[in-house]
This record gives sequence, C-alpha cells and structure tokens, in this order.
Amino acid sequence: MNAAPQRQGPLTDLKVIEVCSTIAGPACARLLADFGADVIKIEPPDGDPVRQMGQHVGDVSLYAASILRNKRSIALDLKSEQGRALAFELMAKADIVVENNRPGVMERLGLGYEALSARNPGLVLVRISGFGQDGPYAERPGYGAICEAVGGVRHMTGDPDRPPARVALATTDYLSSVYAAFGAMAAIHSRTHTGKGQVVDVALYEAAFTQMEPVVPAHDKLGVVPMREGSNLPSMAPNSSYPTRDGAWVLIAANSQPIWKRLVALMQMPELLTDPRFETIQVRGQPEHMRAIDAIIANWSRGHEAASLLALLHQAQVPSTLVYTIADIFKDPHFQARQMLQQVPHEQLGHTTQAGVVPRLSGTPGGIYRSGPSLGADSADVLQRELYLSPERVQALVASGAVVLPSSSV
Repeated sequence: MNAAPQRQGPLTDLKVIEVCSTIAGPACARLLADFGADVIKIEPPDGDPVRQMGQHVGDVSLYAASILRNKRSIALDLKSEQGRALAFELMAKADIVVENNRPGVMERLGLGYEALSARNPGLVLVRISGFGQDGPYAERPGYGAICEAVGGVRHMTGDPDRPPARVALATTDYLSSVYAAFGAMAAIHSRTHTGKGQVVDVALYEAAFTQMEPVVPAHDKLGVVPMREGSNLPSMAPNSSYPTRDGAWVLIAANSQPIWKRLVALMQMPELLTDPRFETIQVRGQPEHMRAIDAIIANWSRGHEAASLLALLHQAQVPSTLVYTIADIFKDPHFQARQMLQQVPHEQLGHTTQAGVVPRLSGTPGGIYRSGPSLGADSADVLQRELYLSPERVQALVASGAVVLPSSSV
C-alpha cells in the first residue's frame, strides 16, 4: 500500500466520499480536500467525464489534475451488486458524502440518505443538482448554463443590443460548490451539538439566483426588469472597461462621488461636475447617461497607452486595473506573492501549475499536496486501508469487474 499523503488544514479529521461528475460536485469536494479532508472519489469504470474536459497533454487532462487534486480515486462499478456494497461500506464510515446525481439516482442504488443514515446517523449528505431535490423541476437535467438562465443571470449578461450571453467559465457550478461546502460545514457544526447528520440540498439555479439579490426587491416594489448593460455595472457609472491606444482594456470604477471628482480632475474636464447628467451617482446610473459618460471616458482613454494610463489613475487614487489575460496573470507579482499559482508534482508531466487555495487561513491553512490521481489509482489502497480487505479479496473484486485498477491515462 502507498503511504498516506500528508494532508493539512482544519478538516483533517473529516472523511468525505465523493460520488460526483463534471464540475459542481468535484469542485465542492476539492475545496474540502484543500483544507485537509480525506476525500475518496468514487468513479465509474470509465471515469468522471471531467477527465475528458479541458486541454490535454497527451492523455493527461490538465483540468482533472486540478479539480481532482488532494483526493484518492477508487473506480467502482455501481451497476454491480458488489460495487454498490463497497460504496455503501465506505459511506458508512464517512462524515460527509457529496453527490451531484439527478434526484432519485442514489436511492435507486440503495445509497439514499434514509439507508445511509440508518447505518451512520451522523452522516452529512450533500446533494447538488440543477433544480433541487423537490419541486416541479426536480427531475429536469440542469447544467450550470441552464440554471443560470433559469436564475435570471443569463438575461442580464452581455450587451443590450445582442442576445443574452454567457460567462466563458463555469461560474454557476463554482458558486454552487462554495454554497455546498459551506452547507457541509454548517451541518458538521450542527452535528457537534446534536450528534445527527442531515441533508444539504444545493440547487444550481438557486445559487445563480442569489446573485439577483438587489434585483428581487426592486422588481417587487418598482416592477423593474433590468436589461443587459454590457461591461457596465448596472446603475453605476462610470464602471466599465475602456480602450487604450495600444489595444488593451482598462477597467475604471469611479463608484463614489469623491472618486468621480478625482477622475474628472485627472481628465481635466471640470465641466463634467456641473453637467446635470452626471451630478450624482443616481443620475449617472441612468442608461442614457451611462452611455454618454462611457463615450467621454473612452475617447480620453484612447489617447493613452495602458501602462501610462494606469500609472496616472493609480496616482490619482482612482480604482482601476488592466483587464488581465491568463498570460498577464502568470507574469503578475501579486499572484506570485499570494501563492495563487502553485506548481504541483505530477507523475507524468513533472508538475502542473494550479490555482492556489482560497481562502487563506492564518492558523490552519489548507494546501495542495497531490495532483488529481489517475482513474482508480487508489482502488487497492482504499479497499485495504479503509475496509480491511485482503489483497486476494481485492484481486477477486477486480476480476469480477466491480473494482477497476489504474491504467496509464489520467
């Protein structure tokens, strides 16, 4: 058996079983693993589809190397009776189970909360789905893109004269994963008082909907249906990306009156302070006034190269930044100083660079000690270490197809 990796952080006393695929569930379990939880990922014989996503180096999924980091992988065929029995025994010894199957799947496998909690009353079951465990839409498949559309986020994303756009990242999945991890920790905290676990029900559409917090009361009381504002912050101007002479984009956020006055002084346009369209935050936030001020600032910013413009803005204490590309991030000293780009050893590639651990804890920080393992890399280790099965028994399970040992691919 391999020596157990060195975990660190405040959650080293927690054992987590992950039965998830793609993004929201694996990201939730990865967050728990970053802070020390012993996460055992149960995968089907053909692996989590995330292993086929993103960019690859040969057969190595760079995405999987990161989102599956700090975990152990065991490949079980849950369609087989033996595979389900092994999964049940692992969950019976766990503190937390994270799953993001469609509602009812775990029950049909005999791995629902009722069955698991009868054996393990302290178990916390985190359930992530598109539309939640109940309600008329519960059975609908719900990817992040679908759920951000239902949650109202897609309608507000993009330019006002174009169809609703999407963020080019899995924003709703990652937001849901943080809510799920928070729910898991809240349930574990409750368990310290009651001794009992519970179900944490996270719906992706609800996670997306929480971003609509200012929109909900405005629609209730005023009937407001906000439209897309492009790169602007709704009802706040100037707060947008502005072009520079050398083809870059600089974001300027003059969200308060003092900052607005400093920006006007820097632009040497004092007449803007007495223009009735721009006198107050509320007036500047009207759509036609936002467009007018953006045009004025864009005309000014085009006269400067990005570096010199940012130097002027920083000197004037106007919040601003270059709109970074990933190449800019890799060169940025702040990302390096904050350890947000970490080189993690990888058996086949030597190392992969991964996003650092968030948040930072001063006393019990998390860490990255392992890239995402190959499919089934820990199958034998988990069965022997956790369920005390003999090597001969493990080999018999492999022969039956209930357990899969690793191949050379990730």
